Amino acid sequence: MITVHEEYVVDEHGRRKAVIVPMQLWNQILESLEELDDLRAHDNAKSQPADPVPFGQAVREIRGRNVE
Repeated sequence: MITVHEEYVVDEHGRRKAVIVPMQLWNQILESLEELDDLRAHDNAKSQPADPVPFGQAVREIRGRNVE
């Protein structure tokens, strides 16, 4: 789990407008978001019925960038 000690940028009324985090923490957050996105894409793909594609055809489609 990431521990966050954020700082805020506030407007003239004291309302929070932005968050400041150290770059190392920001990079960790981005990495975690990318992993979460990958997991969601995997779960979505697994939940969709799909017909198997022969290996050779898959390779041709990937090399030809004909992937839908």
